[in-house]
Amino acid sequence: MQEKKTPDIKSATFVISSPDVSSCPEGNLPEYAFIGRSNVGKSSLINMLTATKGLAKISQTPGKTRLINHFIINDSWFLVDLPGFGYAKISKKERAKLGKMINSYLFKRTNLVCTFILIDSRHEPQKIDTEFMEWMGMGQLPFVIAFTKTDKLSSRQLDESLKRYREKLLQKWEEIPQYFVTSAKTAKGKDEILDFINSNNRLYLDYLKR
Repeated sequence: MQEKKTPDIKSATFVISSPDVSSCPEGNLPEYAFIGRSNVGKSSLINMLTATKGLAKISQTPGKTRLINHFIINDSWFLVDLPGFGYAKISKKERAKLGKMINSYLFKRTNLVCTFILIDSRHEPQKIDTEFMEWMGMGQLPFVIAFTKTDKLSSRQLDESLKRYREKLLQKWEEIPQYFVTSAKTAKGKDEILDFINSNNRLYLDYLKR
């Protein structure tokens, strides 16, 4: 049997940075958003997935992304880099403004198929992450988890980290949300995430044809 090949990303182009959902591009293509706590490795993961160095700007200063950043992939779907959350070194007013912008985007962007919530695999389960997932669940907003920076852990450490998260999530969830184990350095999880996106793109197009 011939091995299934994950479709390549042939083009990845920055489109626009928007201050609010009303300024985003026309929602005529399926869209996938990436969000996580500041310094979770979001830009590195996006660059790895698209095989485009520097597509998403990597900053040494957490909390630099303050806008909704759209990239068009293969001229057929949008990848969206959302601002990180939980960064303390900005004012309460600025945090509230970012929170309102993100909430509005997540609820109003009708072509948003799924949101990837990024989790640093090296740390214990963080309340801010689990509460955000609960909020997404209560809002019936589709999401999956992407554990990042797994190359920095041994196999045993990674297994223990994932076990801790499963145990924590099962305190509130009937079953564990779908998750991916990734590394921007080794490209671990790339094929699985792109397969997931391509499968959902097909479902999205089938839905539009009805």
